[in-house]
Amino acid sequence: MNPWIIRNMKTLEMVGVLLRIGSFSLVGWLGPSSPFMLVWSVNTLDAVLLTWCAVLKKDLAYSVLNAFWVLVGLVGIARAGGWI
Repeated sequence: MNPWIIRNMKTLEMVGVLLRIGSFSLVGWLGPSSPFMLVWSVNTLDAVLLTWCAVLKKDLAYSVLNAFWVLVGLVGIARAGGWI
């Protein structure tokens, strides 16, 4: 999988960024009536994608930043699901 990710890195990074922009825009527009499980799921998916790209690029700062967003996303999913 890594060779495919490396070949398509720029596109995958752009998809990840657009997913993040879209999910936070949805919250901005809908506020409290946002579909939070969807928003946090998309946010976590894009964070996983961007973390994977950053790790392959050996970019420590973005690896840490996006790994942090994975953790934030998992907490958001748990909260949206009513598990915590």
